[in-house]
Formats: sequence, C-alpha cells, structure tokens
Amino acid sequence: MIQTKEFMDNVSQWAEICLNDERIDLSLYDTYDVKRGLRDKNGSGVVAGLTKVSKIESSKMVDGVKVPCEGRLFYRGYNIYDLIGGVVKDQRYGFEEIAYLLLFGELPDKDQLDRFKESLAYSRTLPTNFVRDVVMKAPSRDMMMSLSRSILTLASYDDKAWDISIPNVLRQSLMLISVMPMLAVYGYHAYNHYEQDESMYIHRPDPNLSTAENLLRLLRPDKQYSQVEAHVLDLALILHMEHGGGNNSTFTTHVVTSSGTDTYSVISAALASLKGPKHGGANIKVVEMMEDLRREVKDLKDRDQVADYLRKLLHKEAFDKKGLIYGMGHAVYSKSDPRAEIFKRFVRQLSEEKGRIDDFQLYSMIEELGPQIIADERRIYKGVSANVDFYSGFVYSMLDIPPEMFTPIFAIARIVGWSAHRIEELINMDKIIRPAYTSVMKEETYHPLDLR
Repeated sequence: MIQTKEFMDNVSQWAEICLNDERIDLSLYDTYDVKRGLRDKNGSGVVAGLTKVSKIESSKMVDGVKVPCEGRLFYRGYNIYDLIGGVVKDQRYGFEEIAYLLLFGELPDKDQLDRFKESLAYSRTLPTNFVRDVVMKAPSRDMMMSLSRSILTLASYDDKAWDISIPNVLRQSLMLISVMPMLAVYGYHAYNHYEQDESMYIHRPDPNLSTAENLLRLLRPDKQYSQVEAHVLDLALILHMEHGGGNNSTFTTHVVTSSGTDTYSVISAALASLKGPKHGGANIKVVEMMEDLRREVKDLKDRDQVADYLRKLLHKEAFDKKGLIYGMGHAVYSKSDPRAEIFKRFVRQLSEEKGRIDDFQLYSMIEELGPQIIADERRIYKGVSANVDFYSGFVYSMLDIPPEMFTPIFAIARIVGWSAHRIEELINMDKIIRPAYTSVMKEETYHPLDLR
C-alpha cells in the first residue's frame, strides 16, 4: 500500500510534468489573435453579451479617437452619484431601495419600498437548527468557503430548488439576499469561537432595521453601533452591489445560469469567483500592504520615504514581492473610479469620529503618489487611479470589522447584482455560453504500452 510520503513525492513529480508540459508560448496569443483573459491589448473587454442592469464609462470618443475620461457608473440608467446623493440628502439607508432598482429596473415609491423591505424581513430567517447543524458544524477561517457551503446546503431545504421559473428564482434571490449577512456573520462567530477560542455570539436580526444596521448588530457582541457607522456601511454596500456584466463573478453568474442549473449552484459559483485575491479579496491586500508600510517607513508623514516604499513595491522589494501597489488601477477605469471618489467623501468623516485622521491622511498621500510613481516606473496603456478597494478595507477596519469578513461583505452587496443578472440571463438568452479555445497542441503517434 502506498504511504503518504510516496504519494506526495508522486504528486510533486507530476506537478513538474504539468509545469514543463502545459506551458503555452504567449506569443501564440498574437499569432492566433486570441484575446487573453477576454481583453485586448488596450484593456478593453471582449463583448460577450448585452445588459440593462448597469453601465460603466471610462472613455469617450473625441474626433473619432477613444480617450480616457472620468469614470462613471450607472445602475439601471441612474448615475451612482445621483443615487448616493439622494440617500445622503435624506439621511436614510439606501441598500434596500437600490436593490429594488437593480432587480426591477425602476426606483420604488414609498409604498413599493415598504412592501419590499417587509418582504426582505420576512425572508430573513434560516431553517430550524441550520446554524447549529450547518454553520457551526465545520467552522472555517475562510468565510467565503463557509458561505458557499451554507448556500449549497440551503438547497436541501427548498422543495423547489431546481425550479428556474422567474417567480421561483426571484423568491430564492430575495431569500438569499436577506440571509447572506446572517450566514456570513454566524460563520465568522463560529470560527472565532471554535478556532480562536473567543466567545460565541449569535444575535437575531431585527426586522425593523436596515441591512447595514443588522449586519453591525449581528457582528458586535453588544449589538451597538453609531448612525455614522451604519450609514457609511450602507453606502459601502450600495457601491459594491453591481459593476457591469463583465466582472469575473457576474460573468460567472451568466455562464453558470446559461447551463440551466439552479440558483444555489449559481450563487455558489459566483462566490467561488469573488473570493479570489484578484477580485473580491483585493481590499484585504490593501490593508496588509498598509500594515507593512507602517512597519517599514520611519516617518509616515515624509512624502519621500513613503514614495521610496511605493517604488520598492513596484520593484518587488517590499511586502509580498508581487510588484503591485494594491488599490491602484482598475481593469476598466483609468482617470478615476467613481466608487472610490464617493467613498473618500465619507471616509474622512468616519476617520474623524474614530480618531484615525492620520491614517486617512496617509491613504490620501498614497492615492496622490501612487499613480505618479506607477507612471514613472511602468509603461502603461491607460491612466491609473485609486480603485474602490483602496478605501473599502480602511473603512471596514474603522468599523471594527475583522479582515475575515471583508470579502463576505462584498458578497453581501454583490449578490443583488448577481440576482439581477441571473434573472436577465434566464429571460433573454436561453442559450448556453460556450466560448471557443484554439488548440495549439501537436498530434502524436500512439505506441502500445510495452513499446513506450
């Protein structure tokens, strides 16, 4: 019988074979005119579909030439600045209102919004003993894994799990939007108790509170939070709810939906995509980078010292040696990310309340220096600016949200966009998404086993 060491030695040898045999000459992408990562050399995405859910603008045509412009984001035709402005002006929570907009294509009136909130509150329950039998059964440090497991298990409690009619998918979507904060927070508390030996807190949501308020209520031992904290978190959720059909997790939603599978499998697949550090996990890298900067830079107010550290990042001499300044640059935006611009307005207010204005000034300095240094050190095809991840991790840390919860909060927001895109795909397409790959293998002559 094979032993563990021999098995692992075999795996290592086979991995070497993969590394040597599976590499493809990258110049072949040009030879065959293949858009690597479904993006061309200028960073433009390959058009794979149509959507009415949202729109991103990062360039405009001037005299027949495509030039970068200040980034703009629209939800169902409404500029994100106007949507956020309306919520802030009225000093109310907007997550539920904007969720209604994304799902149904129109802004609700007061009666419609009240009915929608009541429906979300009604859906904000889990099956009997679900937390004990599923969430607490096998706690994981990876909250996204915990979320995926919980959502897939919920299918076992749904008599119509496989029904992909629009009314049933909408019912499932509203339920998942409602319980996602509970699954994420309960998963964290289970990990914190069983793996970190801390106290366990399982609070019930309050049907009279907003999603943002409930999230903080469920997370904190004393269930207490300030209005500023809840409003900033509410804005963070709105800004992360949707971002076009081409981002990795939303495209995953379209692809898996097109196969005709159930809602639980689709959302689990989207979660698997979002959890990657190149997608939803980026804000954690920003916070870790900033912690490393504080250790390495003696005077955090000295622009030259901070600039030197940023250059070391690009030269792979600092932090994780990846050559990246995390939070800088975006696959689509060039001159500005509107979500980061909006976020920054409220980050100062929260940093003043939390006594972290020095940290805010450090972030602001890096936001100014980063693009300049990247432009000096790298050949880039478009402009570079701070993206939403640059500030979101800072915001979550000021809200005393543990890093393990950063990406789940992204998912708590983005599931609204996923649901809108899933419904759009089901209504309009009815055709499986199957892109083509060009084979660059060489044909081989078969030899019998005893002659190899």
